[in-house]
Amino acid sequence: MFLVRRGGLRISTASTHAQSQTFLTGIMGNLLGKSDSKAAGPGLVDSPENAAEAHNKACFGAGCYWGTEKYFVKDFVKKNPGVTVKGAVGFMGPPGCKKNPGYREVCSGTTGHVEVYDMEFSPAGPETFESLCRFFYQFHDPTTMNRQGNDAGTQYASVIYCYSDEQVAIAKKVSEELQGHVSAGKVSCFSNDEVSTDIRRATTFYKAQEDHQRYLEENPGGYCNHRMRFKEWPSA
Repeated sequence: MFLVRRGGLRISTASTHAQSQTFLTGIMGNLLGKSDSKAAGPGLVDSPENAAEAHNKACFGAGCYWGTEKYFVKDFVKKNPGVTVKGAVGFMGPPGCKKNPGYREVCSGTTGHVEVYDMEFSPAGPETFESLCRFFYQFHDPTTMNRQGNDAGTQYASVIYCYSDEQVAIAKKVSEELQGHVSAGKVSCFSNDEVSTDIRRATTFYKAQEDHQRYLEENPGGYCNHRMRFKEWPSA
């Protein structure tokens, strides 16, 4: 595993041993094909397969995508009047990964994809995106690499997929702030003391099957292992 660490915070990683040779081949191919990777980490390397820049889109992986969707669509919007969020659950992987993967393929942990909620938000811009990043950290555990509760595997990784360089900078800033709060004991609700969330450039989003969309809205008692872990972001 290749890591770029800053104050204990893992800001981007290549892969884990559980990911497939296809994933590794795609990552290494992109690294070897770029002479100006700037040692940014494979998750942030430039690639023709990166998504187009956008300032009104965001994509997050926080474990099972049913709960991720529910917490952004219902709880985040309730906490932030005037903000709207709409999107879909599905999968996002690294450059070179399999196109249009099926749910069972992703669950096998062999494709390199992560279960995500991909959204458009309004008002567009850095302030809303920063609020989304902070809330993302409040409803899942970013210290259990490739696992949320009983759900284990690379498809359940904690990831912020960014649609612009500006989003990358904001995601790093918020992640480093959280690491500081954890290290200082201001946030003590996580399993471990190191934030292991990856920050990656957004690539192609593949929408999941229709009966997985809005699942917890249609099935309020359905499976969800997310919860609000801390209600307010600590002051500096």
